[in-house]
Amino acid sequence: MDEESSETDWNFADICEAIARRVPERPAQTQGGRVITWRELDCRVNALAADFLQAGLTHQSKVVCYLHNCPEYLETMMAAFKVAMVPVNLNFRYGTEEILYLLDNADAEAVVFHATFTDLVDSVREKLPHVRRWYVVADDSGAEPSWATPYEALVATGSLTPPATPWGRTGDDLLMLYSGGTTGMPKGVMWRQDDLFNALGAGGSTVFGTPPAAHLEELTARVDPAAPGQVLIPACPLMHGTGQFSALKSMAVGGTIVFLTSRRFDVDELLATIERHRATDVIIVGQAFAGPILDALEASPGKYDLSSLTLIVSSGTMWGQESKDGILRHIPQALVFDSYGSSEAIGLGGSVSSANGTEQTARFVIGPRAGVFTEDGRRVKPGSGEKGLVSVGGIIPLGYYKDEAKTAATFRTFEGRRWSVPGDWATVNEDGTVNLLGRGSLCINTGGEKVFPEEVEIALRTHPAIRDAVAVGIPNARFGEAVCAIVETEGGATVTLPDINEYVKSKLAAYKAPRHLVVVDTIGRAPNGKVDYRRLKRTALERLDA
Repeated sequence: MDEESSETDWNFADICEAIARRVPERPAQTQGGRVITWRELDCRVNALAADFLQAGLTHQSKVVCYLHNCPEYLETMMAAFKVAMVPVNLNFRYGTEEILYLLDNADAEAVVFHATFTDLVDSVREKLPHVRRWYVVADDSGAEPSWATPYEALVATGSLTPPATPWGRTGDDLLMLYSGGTTGMPKGVMWRQDDLFNALGAGGSTVFGTPPAAHLEELTARVDPAAPGQVLIPACPLMHGTGQFSALKSMAVGGTIVFLTSRRFDVDELLATIERHRATDVIIVGQAFAGPILDALEASPGKYDLSSLTLIVSSGTMWGQESKDGILRHIPQALVFDSYGSSEAIGLGGSVSSANGTEQTARFVIGPRAGVFTEDGRRVKPGSGEKGLVSVGGIIPLGYYKDEAKTAATFRTFEGRRWSVPGDWATVNEDGTVNLLGRGSLCINTGGEKVFPEEVEIALRTHPAIRDAVAVGIPNARFGEAVCAIVETEGGATVTLPDINEYVKSKLAAYKAPRHLVVVDTIGRAPNGKVDYRRLKRTALERLDA
């Protein structure tokens, strides 16, 4: 327990039960034609939680969500919270070996999965004898195996009476978020619920200047039963921290979570859903979402009524200033909040853009609990030009589940206290803002000079002909490595290496300019905004060798 959160004891089950009592008839979750009120949500969650106990799960047993975005995802998490068990995410894009690894590593005892994953689950379940119960959520695949408990039939039997346990529930109960990172197998970030809710603002908002709530009574008193409340669309998957944490924040203020029905990002569905549900907030992940949104708005300006939208939040990856400016031209009343953080480091910084002005890409106001330190633990002085690691202290995770080595590498001690250091390098400007350089593990060494790929990528994305870009290091006999730009162009536009080289030189030092260029149909970002640098580097090497 950290000293900054020791005076509170937040637990998400306590919060959601209080919200359900406050606004029982308000929609809690909707998807397509389905509407689940807060009262119905509480009943469904109680039924699932009771079955966890009946299956033999105990205090802090792990419950895995292997689901696309849907009401059942958050219901499963809340059911685990109800009986002091640990919800765990599973990336639905994983293959057999990754799924087997994660379920085994997490010590999973219950798994809730969409029926479309039946064959994959069936191929690993005999190797996972510690899983006591498999729950299948029906979908249009038609596959509902006899060895799994039908989810809907079970939760339909619920009541408002929560199941009792001998161990109770506290803010020490965990949420576990597996993050793939940039290298290696996924690792489970262990968050105490009290720490996580405080890190997420405890019901407050830095964007709108709302202070954190001090206790549960204050939090629920802020929810006005006569007002419509927040309506949030997580356009990105709940299996990643950006979507999941945003949904938990919204639920804690009595919001309504609206899920898209398509399992691939459909920009027209998103815009139509904003209009239909009068959504106030949308969660995206950088350019992978912003690019198609801007294209649709430019192609059909005024097609959708987006006047209800007040906040667009992006987290997990940097994206271009041009896209922010363009979206705000079409939705001028909204704010764009670029949140800088990670699964293990919430609150590193952020930037807010409006129709009146857009923050410079990669420049963030550092969070109140954040700092920039050199490898040996010295705090970087503003304006010094020195590079350092962006870190956040105070309210941080306990570490990585069953991985002491990775925990020690990421959670370090500076100035006599513990900090989360995810590995991002930055410089600190005179005014205290930070300029992100990128992840050290991806650094390109060319002629003895270090080049952070993100620096080059940000410059490339400002080129009018480039939609998205990645920079990788290519072996070079003279310099060791040379910078290679892999770009996705706007509408099939033509770009040349001399043009790109000179363009980047106009913005960065000459040694950071690309010496190679590879044009691809798509960068292929994942829904969390991340790119597979290894795959793109292989593509570049194959193209250049050919």
